[in-house]
Amino acid sequence: MSGQAGGANDSAGRHAQRTTAQRTVLLVAILASFVAFLDGAIVNVALPAITADLGGGIALQQWVIDAYLLTLGALILVAGAISDAFGRVRILRVGLLVFGAASLGCALAPAGALLIAARAVQGAGAAMLVPSSLALITATFTGPARAKAIGTWTGWTGTAFVAGPLLGGLLVDSVSWRLIFGINIVPIAATLLLLLRLKISAPAARRVRVDLAGAVLAAAGLGGPVFALIEQQRLGWHSPAVSVPFGAGLLGFGTFLWWEHRTPNPMMPLRLFRIRNFGIGNLATAFIYAGLSLGQLVVVLFLQEVAGLSASEAGLATIPVAVLSLLLAGVFGGLAGKHGPRFFMAAGPLVTGTGYLLMLSAHLPFNFWTQVLPGLMLFGLGLSITVAPLTAAILGSVRPEQSGIGSAINNAVSRVAGLIAVAFAGVIVNGALDVGGFHRVLVVTVLLFAVGAVISAVGISNRSISPDRIPDEAAANCRDRASAGGTDRGPDR
Repeated sequence: MSGQAGGANDSAGRHAQRTTAQRTVLLVAILASFVAFLDGAIVNVALPAITADLGGGIALQQWVIDAYLLTLGALILVAGAISDAFGRVRILRVGLLVFGAASLGCALAPAGALLIAARAVQGAGAAMLVPSSLALITATFTGPARAKAIGTWTGWTGTAFVAGPLLGGLLVDSVSWRLIFGINIVPIAATLLLLLRLKISAPAARRVRVDLAGAVLAAAGLGGPVFALIEQQRLGWHSPAVSVPFGAGLLGFGTFLWWEHRTPNPMMPLRLFRIRNFGIGNLATAFIYAGLSLGQLVVVLFLQEVAGLSASEAGLATIPVAVLSLLLAGVFGGLAGKHGPRFFMAAGPLVTGTGYLLMLSAHLPFNFWTQVLPGLMLFGLGLSITVAPLTAAILGSVRPEQSGIGSAINNAVSRVAGLIAVAFAGVIVNGALDVGGFHRVLVVTVLLFAVGAVISAVGISNRSISPDRIPDEAAANCRDRASAGGTDRGPDR
């Protein structure tokens, strides 16, 4: 009897220990991603103050956002692969240090060019944060608990994404736009302290081959078109300084896809896209996140530059969205874990798009309560319905050993979609934001969400993807990692 009691006590102790470890992992994942998402959102509301101080107009505003997204999108795939090979805790720590140093550089930048350069370094740091933090969750939680954990992660990080403008507005109006970057040091320091509680795994037994050629081709393929889309407002499409980078970028992106199909160690294994929910989910992600990035950017700018609200007031307008995301994302994540993600991935973007349709009533004289608030409420509800099921569907379709590269690809798709959408913003508004330009952006945003909803409704499956349905190359990569000691070992990986 005493032996049975002792065994029961040991089992209870191990269960409590696992619970504590899971809580620590979830907190680390939330804080690490919170830093990246908060910075990506908090900048929007400060753009008018930045250009008032440094000059540069709408082109500088686009570059401040896209310099960050460009390096994030180009490097996040390499970072995901390195995360799987060297351990997520280790890569998280490096990413936090890089991001913190770049944040100080942004806060101290005396000119627009230096601010853009620091933002690019920030993007490189963020590339190490998001896939590693999300991979910690997928490696630590299983089944419905994983969907619930992802929902909690989505709720808090999504809150950072939509509540960032409120904090940014308060800092801009009360102190300076520079503090929106300096404040990053607080959550970075807290996350570094929590990381001390997690075990760091030994390096992979096999030599890691980083796809540097793929990273360079991705950066060129993204950078060229983005440069052309932003600078055409100043130079015109007929300028060689615009047309040459645009053509070279398209060629570079095509070469990137060819190289990823050819190289034995791709940073983006293309055959993963043959897994139904992974391929379809990422296609839906591209349209949904393009609409999200474009819509949120222009709403915040419209509220300040056209409607005449202060930075604090424009940020305050996001509170209903933040509250809805915090309260409901975990709920819908759990529901998707029980009933499957397809309905939520189809309905959510439609609700979000309806919110932007309601904002078409905005005009001068402006009334926030009747022209924008109802649309923002529907946007917040649709965002809560969509994001957690979308993330769970994509990451639940790949093996745990590939959760790092899987989350990296999904994050790369979402950031690249935002990168391109922001670059197109100047084209859509024709170089200057007014009521007509705002309405054009809203229509484009609604169409993007509608396409994402249709793709999800037609293509997403509610059935779980079994390991034997993973394509041969993906399964071989999983076996290679397992033979090299890269099997799932919980939070230390």
